[in-house]
Amino acid sequence: MRAQKLALAAVALTAGLTLTACQDNDDAASAPDGSGASSSAAASSSSSSSSSSSSSSSSGSSGSSGSSSEASAGSASAEGGAGAATDDDAPGSGGGQINTGPCRTAHLDFSTAHGMGEGDFMVALKNTGDSCLLKGFPGVDLKARNGGGSLSAGRSGVAPVPVVLKNGEETRFHLHYTPNTTGGSGVTITSLVVTPPNETHSTSLPVTLNLPATDNPSGGVTVDPVGTGKQ
Repeated sequence: MRAQKLALAAVALTAGLTLTACQDNDDAASAPDGSGASSSAAASSSSSSSSSSSSSSSSGSSGSSGSSSEASAGSASAEGGAGAATDDDAPGSGGGQINTGPCRTAHLDFSTAHGMGEGDFMVALKNTGDSCLLKGFPGVDLKARNGGGSLSAGRSGVAPVPVVLKNGEETRFHLHYTPNTTGGSGVTITSLVVTPPNETHSTSLPVTLNLPATDNPSGGVTVDPVGTGKQ
């Protein structure tokens, strides 16, 4: 009987030792510095960290590329704007305005007539060439009969206006003088030497005007700008 008890005790002790050994092996497998599940977790963590770092690097690179593209686009836009401004400022873009040169004496026909009032005399200028511009006072010298001297008309206080004449169109200017009512012979003017504004060439027109004798260099005669007064 005692022998049976000792045999059972020995079996129980052997089973206990076996169980303890199995538990120690399982604990070792689960230990942080061991292999198995903990190693897999570490590997998974390392892989995740590497992936995150790669993603961040890729994102940063993409952001830099985007900024560079935007800067390039902005630069190109600025260059395009400068080019547009240069095109707008290019020579020859006159906004549709017609530019004409001054009317030349050679392309003007002249005629004369007495005005509606006493002491008013008109000179008409008709354009026979391309469109041209007249603006300002004409030069007018009054020549006396038989070389008796000349007078230069003074300028009136009327403001000049620009007059564009197309082919076949005409305009006028007026002379104002004091008729001779003294009863004396006075000074008889037989020609006008007219120089259009902004010109140096003149033309001589036959006229008959009788002015009182005076020491005034202009003889009291004034001229209006071309295109003013009654046309």
